[in-house]
Amino acid sequence: MANEQATPEATFQIQRVYLKEASLEQPNSPAILLEQEQPSVDIQLGVEANPVADGVFEICVTATVTTKIKDKTVFLVEAKQAGIFEIRNLPEDQMGPIMGIACPQIVYPYLRSNVADLIQRGGFPPVHLAEINFQAMYEQQQAQAAAAAPSIVTQ
Repeated sequence: MANEQATPEATFQIQRVYLKEASLEQPNSPAILLEQEQPSVDIQLGVEANPVADGVFEICVTATVTTKIKDKTVFLVEAKQAGIFEIRNLPEDQMGPIMGIACPQIVYPYLRSNVADLIQRGGFPPVHLAEINFQAMYEQQQAQAAAAAPSIVTQ
């Protein structure tokens, strides 16, 4: 019999999803609440991945929602939704897409719900974050990183 080593089985498990951070600010209340003008809404999203232990990663998706009337802030919401994932024995070339696409897709619906809830608790109609194509977002980040990398010139 040949002495074959079994290839370790790939693991991808959600350990926990949680709201890591949330804030709501209404710096110009109550006067701004009497304004009749429609506010402008700006939404910024970010994704970060951090190792927690061997084969365990925290993936955070952050949303910043800023609403303004003219140059005055109506409200500002910042929320960071996180997930702890066990990811083991995957080929190195799959780790980036798993952490940049698959994990954020799992965490994001919780973030959407928490942001809408926080805004509503502040006395405003809920702002529903749009669905996000994390694959397109990841590919765009990869392209930007490749463009920013110094090119090696050989002679």
